[in-house]
Amino acid sequence: MSQFAINLLFVGSSFALYIGIAIWARAGSTKDFYVAGGGVHPITNGMATAADWMSAASFISMAGLLASGGYANSTFLMGWTGGYVILAMLLAPYLRKFGKFTVPDFIGDRFYSNTARLVAIVCLIVASVTYVIGQMTGAGVAFSRFLEVSNTWGIWLAALIVFLYAVFGGMKGITYTQVAQYIVLIIAYTIPAVFIAFQLTGNPIPMFGMFSTHTESGIPLLEKLDDVVSALGFQDYTADVDNKLNMVLFTLSLMVGTAGLPHVIIRFFTVPKVADARWSAGWALVFIALLYLTAPAVGSMARLNLMTTVYPEMAGQTENYEEAASNPILYEERPDWFRTWEETGLINFTDTNEDGRIQFYNDATDYTDRGWEGNELTVNNDILVLANPEIANLPGWVIGLIAAGGIAAALSTAAGLLLAISSAISHDLIKTMINPKISEKGEMLAARISMGGAILLATYLGLNPPGFAAQTVALAFGIAGASLFPALMMGIFSKRMNSPGAVAGMLAGLICTLLYIFTYLGWFFVPGTNMLANTPDNWILGISPLSFGAVGAMINFAVAFAVSRVTAAPPQEIQDLVESVRYPKGAGMAVDH
Repeated sequence: MSQFAINLLFVGSSFALYIGIAIWARAGSTKDFYVAGGGVHPITNGMATAADWMSAASFISMAGLLASGGYANSTFLMGWTGGYVILAMLLAPYLRKFGKFTVPDFIGDRFYSNTARLVAIVCLIVASVTYVIGQMTGAGVAFSRFLEVSNTWGIWLAALIVFLYAVFGGMKGITYTQVAQYIVLIIAYTIPAVFIAFQLTGNPIPMFGMFSTHTESGIPLLEKLDDVVSALGFQDYTADVDNKLNMVLFTLSLMVGTAGLPHVIIRFFTVPKVADARWSAGWALVFIALLYLTAPAVGSMARLNLMTTVYPEMAGQTENYEEAASNPILYEERPDWFRTWEETGLINFTDTNEDGRIQFYNDATDYTDRGWEGNELTVNNDILVLANPEIANLPGWVIGLIAAGGIAAALSTAAGLLLAISSAISHDLIKTMINPKISEKGEMLAARISMGGAILLATYLGLNPPGFAAQTVALAFGIAGASLFPALMMGIFSKRMNSPGAVAGMLAGLICTLLYIFTYLGWFFVPGTNMLANTPDNWILGISPLSFGAVGAMINFAVAFAVSRVTAAPPQEIQDLVESVRYPKGAGMAVDH
């Protein structure tokens, strides 16, 4: 059986499973559509939350960024994990006690203002749409390679599959689909990692293999990787970060953004009571840890495999790397996986010195003495995890499995985000603010139409993303952290925070963050419309657009507190409500479905 047939079998079977679950769990009411009826078991919900949380950025792009940037990109791992802990401990149980299943609903009622609700809707849609762009980007990468179609067709196929099971199944269908997707993606991620770790180090446990001895050279794997990349002008894989301020702010931006993500918060309303919400959060962290503990090993091993594919003689070297670097692989002798990924356009080779060999190095370093006239190979970071099994010559079924896993990761989070956007429009905007008398059937229709529109918008933007999947997702986290997270925290823990303060804070955080991002990445991410080049020498105080969400959150907090101090205190009943929310025990069902 050909590799394409194997890929088609794995991916096709997973699609059939997802759509079958959606038909079986078809939403029959708004309660089913928004919160899966509110009766999901905590372990089931924890697994679904993990799938919702571990997007294409986690599965496809995070290890790729770790592979390309080493320790410097460990901020993604630290920020996302730390942020989930904040969400689980400081927000989820209290929001569950409040009983409103969407973020705009909570903000609208807590700050007794439809203006606050409307601002929250805008913030949610901006953050969620930006996040979906990353999922569509990752899905396009996976589809284009494993179904052997163009990246454009890959994104459109992803949109079609999400439409079929998310629009009809709602949260009920999405929940059980995400359980299946988690099982697929975690098996797909860990099995190749075990194979590759054993192949390179003799240790089958990836996180331990990363710190083990590289079998072929007899030296520690990370030391080997440092030697290889430094010989080609790249920064050492384990090198420290120069700009500590940017690193801290980026980690913080991911943390507060995580805690403000609406599509994850909604998941805590699918369980019967507050205690179940806490258990769901704990189980989700366990399921997330299985992948996150493996990702650094996958990244380091993918980088080493890629470099030694281009420079085969480096694999067994313990010294004299310069001599090994002078004999890269002939382009005509490139392996099959290289040729296949070239067809997707995600690997590009240009023979600048016309010697027929592939020079892959950091051309900021002058290597003209080697006869090199510039780097000749461009590799998209998002392909490394998906290509890793092929680079390591693993069996065809492993490649098919990781194809299904990568696509599952992208689709699971995309579905959750699209549901958050849909509920914000149909429930928070149309039912709550525009037409409170709308029938349940009418609200369901509005929810499905808005989700379909969101899919089309996300698809269009996914065709022209502002960065790699994980970078695009980081922007979304920054936007959510700068706008929604402070309002949620102050809504729970500050009785004095009032409506004018919350609205002013959200607007200040959102506008400042978007202006900073658009300055470097283009207005609304349209290529060529940026006012300054996205380079460190142009950043204010060296703060990257990816890191500015933390600054935006600080601006949000500061403006909100300042405005609330010079305006009237909230009504006494609101202050009493905030006091009661701090004690999650005894909460009942989510209301206003």
